[in-house]
Amino acid sequence: MLDTSRGVIYVGKARDLKKRVSSYFNRSAGHTPKVRAMVEQVCDFEIVATRNETEALILESNLIKELKPRYNVVLRDDKSYPYIYVTTQDTFPRLAFHRGARADGGRYYGPYPNAGAVRTTINLLQKLFMVRQCEDSYFKNRTRPCLQYQIKRCTAPCVGLIAPEDYAADMENARLFLAGRSHEVVSVLVREMEAVAARLDFERAARLRDQINKIQKVQAEQHITADGGDFDIVACRVHDGVGCVQVFFLRGGRNLGNKSFFPRHTSEASVSEITAAFLAQFYLAGTSERDLPPDIIIADALEQDETEWLQMALHERRGSAVRVRHNVRGERAKWVEMAVRNAEFAVRERAALDADHRRRLEALREFLDLPEVPARIECFDISHTQGEATVASCVVFGNEGPRKADYRRFNIEGIVAGDDFAAMRQALTRRYGRLQKEEAVMPDILLIDGGKGQVNEALAVLRELQLEGIQIIGVAKGVSRKPGLERLLMHDSQVERTLPKDSAALLLIQQIRDEAHRFAITAHRQARGRARTQSPLESIAGVGAKRRRALLQHFGGLQGVLRASIDDLKRAPGISAQLARAIYGVLHESA
Repeated sequence: MLDTSRGVIYVGKARDLKKRVSSYFNRSAGHTPKVRAMVEQVCDFEIVATRNETEALILESNLIKELKPRYNVVLRDDKSYPYIYVTTQDTFPRLAFHRGARADGGRYYGPYPNAGAVRTTINLLQKLFMVRQCEDSYFKNRTRPCLQYQIKRCTAPCVGLIAPEDYAADMENARLFLAGRSHEVVSVLVREMEAVAARLDFERAARLRDQINKIQKVQAEQHITADGGDFDIVACRVHDGVGCVQVFFLRGGRNLGNKSFFPRHTSEASVSEITAAFLAQFYLAGTSERDLPPDIIIADALEQDETEWLQMALHERRGSAVRVRHNVRGERAKWVEMAVRNAEFAVRERAALDADHRRRLEALREFLDLPEVPARIECFDISHTQGEATVASCVVFGNEGPRKADYRRFNIEGIVAGDDFAAMRQALTRRYGRLQKEEAVMPDILLIDGGKGQVNEALAVLRELQLEGIQIIGVAKGVSRKPGLERLLMHDSQVERTLPKDSAALLLIQQIRDEAHRFAITAHRQARGRARTQSPLESIAGVGAKRRRALLQHFGGLQGVLRASIDDLKRAPGISAQLARAIYGVLHESA
């Protein structure tokens, strides 16, 4: 469905297109306010015919993710999920953190809900089975055991302190543990302990006993389902217009963790509508290497048609049957109950945060005497260390809070080191010059972290770009630089205003300013780290990796290159007279 500006406002699918489209216009009395508002804006339709229902469902999900229509439930999650990767081609396999496409070779365990869960699991496996995690380049160049061996996290296969067959047994136990078969691991270790004890190798038996005790302790701490299996639990709840979908990932009956999702445009959507939209976009949209389990268990039933379409599409994506189930019993019913409780808790917490954010926005509207609540606020900050690696940040807040996809950072170049005014001018010019060129949405309020100088630069940039209707506020620190004592410089930079420390409007301004500062200083530290670890030779045009290596070998290192004259440089292999002068000029200018 398209509006008058040809923008997509809704994407849908139907077996019977005429019946589906007619339903929006024939029974307007029974529609929700959301549907009535959508129908009033429809100006035209675009139709795509697919070969079957599966293609229609996948196309719908992909278009929703790409176009983000305002009347569809839109999942805000485009990230791939992390896995634990176990190499199988090595004599001494290793555990590794993996995110992204899964290439051939090796085995993957997951998905885990976040990177922290992967690292925690790898850390646990190192304690229990002492298998290596190091990169191959590090492993192949060891001449003595590293610290991981000293703290009993590795058996030092790099220097031959464990036989390949013993290491293979440890890795096999680690793989069984990852697959949720920890009871088998304990049985194997118990039999081995009894065997070595019978051979009177009591030291080895004691180590195995301690290992068994550790695994049993982990089993007691982790809830593992009795029926095992790979499945996801999906539960949705709505509160005060906020929708939350909770997903639990279980593999081999072991809980890998859970994650909360808060789709957009859920204010008038039902639980079943949100669940159906979530499942399609989460498992089908895009090209992500999302792991598909054979069972997806949902807390609330979907319409029969939706369930059939989903199962057919998921079957095609996975290559084998995928069941979308609602009524389950036993252990799985307990997992559903847990997912529902988590969804209820998360949605109420998010609704409270959203209500607080709306209250702060309303307070800011009253403070600035605006006709309506600002829909978009942008804030700029500058970060550098005595002029080194100057970076500007731009953070964006909307009605729903921070819009991190709209954040931008600017590497500032071509200014006098430490000139914050010039840095601010360059960042604002680049930001709003581009937005103006792309005819993108402009902010209602522009916050500047700084005093009169920075505010005046912002005023000058907006005048040059002929941008009007943007309220500028400078956020200057008070004399003592303590939070709550900020001075607010209004649009013309001549009027200063203050707010009480407990003012909701001031708290919002502080939140946005602090987020801009965090984003700027993070970007600056990254840029500074890159600059300090980069060789000055890398910035010279015509000096690639091969010539850099030849120069360093010829002169015995960077210090030798720095001491070399132009004539010395010309004698180096592959260096012409012109290039020698360029190298000398850059090195001695930077020195």
